[in-house]
Amino acid sequence: MNRFLAWLACCALIGPAHSAEEGSVMQITSSAFAHNGPIPARHTCDGQDRSPPLAWSGTPAGAKSLVLIVDDPDAPDPAAPRMTWVHWVLYNLPPTTQGLAEGVKGLPPGALEGVNDWGRTGYGGPCPPIGRHRYFHKLYALDVVLPDLGKPTKAALERAMQGHVLAHGELVGTYQKHR
Repeated sequence: MNRFLAWLACCALIGPAHSAEEGSVMQITSSAFAHNGPIPARHTCDGQDRSPPLAWSGTPAGAKSLVLIVDDPDAPDPAAPRMTWVHWVLYNLPPTTQGLAEGVKGLPPGALEGVNDWGRTGYGGPCPPIGRHRYFHKLYALDVVLPDLGKPTKAALERAMQGHVLAHGELVGTYQKHR
């Protein structure tokens, strides 16, 4: 088992009834930035705060839904992080979805939103108070369509996902405010 799958198993996102096979990692990319590259200002609070275009592949055949979580583990200061700030929570994306357009307004049929750490639904772009932060765009393929959870937090959504993750992909971008 590779290190990534071991991490998923330790975090209980892959439960005993579902053991991910080698190679069950999805690919997630953006035409706006490279993996570990800088996120353009238009996708941040310094710009239009538009969600970046995202594309993915490798959704396993048994997937019933997808989840997208965007968060920043470097808050508030990357030199002394104290929390993970949640920027976007989407779930029940149809498994046939292959991405989201820049500044997406209408979600695919059946897709639902959770709340971010600003206490609202929708995308909230990078807006770091200090330093260069990392922004993780995490995509999960689930073997179920989750029930309507209302407007779940990331933590509530992750609890509902436990034991249902078939595959995962991750794209990391960075941002530092230009003052």
